Amino acid sequence: NQVEEVSKEMLGNNLVTKQTGKDGVKVQKLFIAECLDFDKEYYFAIVLDRGYAAPVLVASKEGGMDIEQVAASNPEAISKEPVDITKGPTDAQTMRLAKSLGLSGDALKQAQDTMNRLYKLFVETDSTQIEINPLVETLNGEIVCVDGKMNFDDNAEYRHKDIWAHRDFAEEDSREVEADAVGLNYIGLDGEVGCMVNGAGLAMSTMDVIFLHGGTPANFLDVGGGA
Repeated sequence: NQVEEVSKEMLGNNLVTKQTGKDGVKVQKLFIAECLDFDKEYYFAIVLDRGYAAPVLVASKEGGMDIEQVAASNPEAISKEPVDITKGPTDAQTMRLAKSLGLSGDALKQAQDTMNRLYKLFVETDSTQIEINPLVETLNGEIVCVDGKMNFDDNAEYRHKDIWAHRDFAEEDSREVEADAVGLNYIGLDGEVGCMVNGAGLAMSTMDVIFLHGGTPANFLDVGGGA
């Protein structure tokens, strides 16, 4: 059938996106989901915001797009609601966001319920980000999370062994996996100057100096501040 044929074309090949870098990542697993008919796409996210010192709910009518591009070209299209972490989002906040998406009636109520459920998930899993892009309204008037991603607080790993058991090391840079195993903060880059620095702040400053003098760092490496 069609699913099998398309799967054969994807498995074993390299997928190149903004997240993978220029070399891409070999496709080893596929997630197959129901095909939905929809004509309205939205964006919704929950992020930790240092400026507000709180979780922030973010929504935009311009779903299915790179939200950074939307923020740069049309910031008015993005609505934000900082949340009191001791109380959670209020009905007034989720209603404002749902209305900012142009929703009304039952679709508005569904969107509010979805936002509240996602916030509950955000808190219970010690997430640092939940991004739904797109959040859609189907032709039948249902609000559905079609695609999304989550980031988790590394410091809470011990509380969520079930989540971390799904970590797929094949999808990660082998150098970063090896560094993480011995407690180092390492990020591989494309430059030619290797960096090994004691402390994240000094590591960032060192990279700035390299750029200032015309070089490019080959990595970010903070050995932990206690070396």
